[in-house]
Amino acid sequence: MEGKSYIFSDSLQKDAGLPMFQASSYGTHPCSTPSRSGKLTKIKLLGALLMALALSPLDTLAAAQTSSPARLAYHGTLDNGLEIVVVPDRRAPVVTHMVWYKVGAADEPLGKSGIAHFLEHLMFKGTDKIPAGEYSKIVARLGGQDNAFTAQDITAYFQRVAKDKLPKVMEMEADRMANLKLAENDVLTERKVILEERRSRVDNDPSSLLQEQMMASLYTAHPYHTPIIGWETEMKGLTREDAIAHYKKWYAPNNAVLVVTGDVEPEEVVRLAKETYGKIPANSAVGAPRKRPSEPEPVAEKRVLLRDGRVGKATLERYYTAPSFNTATNGEAEAMQLLGRIVGASNTSRIYNKLVREEKKASAASAWYSGLALDNGRFGFYAVAAGDNKLEDIEASIDEVIDEVIRNGVTDEELERAKTSEIANLVYSSDSQQSLAHTYGWSLATGRTVDDVEARSERLKAVKREDVQAVAAKYLKRKRSVTGYLIPEPSQVAKVDPRPASAGGTLH
Repeated sequence: MEGKSYIFSDSLQKDAGLPMFQASSYGTHPCSTPSRSGKLTKIKLLGALLMALALSPLDTLAAAQTSSPARLAYHGTLDNGLEIVVVPDRRAPVVTHMVWYKVGAADEPLGKSGIAHFLEHLMFKGTDKIPAGEYSKIVARLGGQDNAFTAQDITAYFQRVAKDKLPKVMEMEADRMANLKLAENDVLTERKVILEERRSRVDNDPSSLLQEQMMASLYTAHPYHTPIIGWETEMKGLTREDAIAHYKKWYAPNNAVLVVTGDVEPEEVVRLAKETYGKIPANSAVGAPRKRPSEPEPVAEKRVLLRDGRVGKATLERYYTAPSFNTATNGEAEAMQLLGRIVGASNTSRIYNKLVREEKKASAASAWYSGLALDNGRFGFYAVAAGDNKLEDIEASIDEVIDEVIRNGVTDEELERAKTSEIANLVYSSDSQQSLAHTYGWSLATGRTVDDVEARSERLKAVKREDVQAVAAKYLKRKRSVTGYLIPEPSQVAKVDPRPASAGGTLH
């Protein structure tokens, strides 16, 4: 796919053009909140935030919430099941057009890991109307940009073009939703591309190898334990028939969300959608909800040790299984979000102050919450050792920070500051068409609703100190975790699948 595709994982979010806000709204990408304010320039947006600094924390939240530049104007469903969201933003004559399929790496058949990402590449190989390799060239000739990405729960395709080019890209996207053609030679060529992608992004990156092993250990039964890009031995066996089967099973209007943001009229978008996507029949074979193996309640902590001569500094990572925004109840996800902000999302956080400033054990330290998922989310810690400091000592300090929150909770000041920061992130992200499209698309494709998106700031404001303390005590238990050490010692990295022999810790 000529380098256009990417895998949306924590380690590659910067490649996707979406900054990873540690512990930010939904954890893995910028979010937005529609409001009544209409148009607002970036200068006015910044001014609103600066003025908010002079207000009390709660007033700051209110000011931020009413500063969003765009508002949802339409949400509906075509007769064939295609869900449509339109968010006008008329500050520039451009539009962002996205199609989100409710299928990702966690929905792949056993033994076919990587097929979701592989098909994403193959979707650019043409139809009867568009020759192989011409899709992106056509978008470029229109003066636009296009891309695609795969995650555990979704696969998404998008274009950003001048508003008068929207009919053309809608026609093209609808065409490949229904009429993909795959030649055997194209499939074989693209399989080499994804294998090379795995080698460059995972096998040649010790940090990615560690994260892959940690995910494989964190989840025992749930398919989140399988890497999005796939295991190499299984990737080598992926065929044209596998891709077509995946395409026919999942790529249908009743398993997709269309999101259009920018300089558009909602009525025109709906009309165009009916003329293009509306002609595609629904697929009755698409199951809802998606059926996946459930993860058993964890009973033992897990550990992963990776020694690699390519590593410059020792690093530590720890993941906990935690509820996602889709699975959480009683505001637990928002409490986890704020916990991440307080504990480790900035250079004023507890983890950074303790490890970097006070003890000088680490040169970097952070915590984060990743909650935008159909099933479980994650809470995590990250630290880079300073000098000759040992990872065991860094880990002990992290445990001390966790224990302190569990025993004594957080302060009113910490909580209000965290809320203010999160609302500010919502405001900033809503100033971007792409972020708006990602917010609605990812949310609706992973079980959330428009009401959920619009209520985020109110849900954040409702979180109390005792809520944050409670989720720390409930979910930051060692038995729910996997801890990974990446150590800069020479070793021979095995050139085989790094799949662990068991669900327990893995030693390299």
